[in-house]
Amino acid sequence: MRTGKILWPTDFSETASHALRYAIEMANLYHVGLKILHVVEQPIGDENYMLLAITPDELAKSMEDEAADKMHKLLAQLKTELKVETVIRRGNATEQILEEIDSDEVGMVVIASHGRTGIAHFLHTNVAESVANRAKCPVLVVK
Repeated sequence: MRTGKILWPTDFSETASHALRYAIEMANLYHVGLKILHVVEQPIGDENYMLLAITPDELAKSMEDEAADKMHKLLAQLKTELKVETVIRRGNATEQILEEIDSDEVGMVVIASHGRTGIAHFLHTNVAESVANRAKCPVLVVK
């Protein structure tokens, strides 16, 4: 029996929303809470080249604020009696998800796969695959 929360990492995509249904179902099945995690990738910019009119930290803060707004809207739409916790982190998505898993509050991860195949699979980092291979708890990958 699972005793830790169900972690649902999201990028707010349609594919991720499909995984949310499974995350809620698993949390209800095991009578545990749901933890929603969004990771804001750290923007890269060199201030010497003036590529950005604002600093990377300012851009990341703006992205975090936008993610918080999306999180509030998502919570307003959820129709559940579950205890729901939200977290917004900054950094590499895979590493931040794994850090959240290592907090020992998480009993299972429900994550969406974007289902890339062929050359796209090799060109883009597959966060779901990386998390599934490295997590110390069960991971349900939803397509």
